[in-house]
Amino acid sequence: MMLLILAIVIALVAWALRLMEQAIEGQEFSLMLAGFLVASSAAAMMGVYFLMGNYLVYINQMPRVEQTAVPTDTALADWSEDVPGWLVQAEYTTSGRLE
Repeated sequence: MMLLILAIVIALVAWALRLMEQAIEGQEFSLMLAGFLVASSAAAMMGVYFLMGNYLVYINQMPRVEQTAVPTDTALADWSEDVPGWLVQAEYTTSGRLE
């Protein structure tokens, strides 16, 4: 995958240089602007590639959150102390069902 992205970036840089050479020969501002925009897109592709690589490493290192079962009465007492009252939306009965 990196070789494909590297080939695309090299092609974009070569195209940008060609556009800028033509801009200097013909004294055209629009070709110089186009060359700058193409070179900027090549730099942005490399930046996104490196940022996504670091982001994927970060995501893979995060601990997995396991789903917990419905709390029992004793667990409910411990659980409700940590959560503010306005955040609790349902009350549990003694059988563990929602009312």
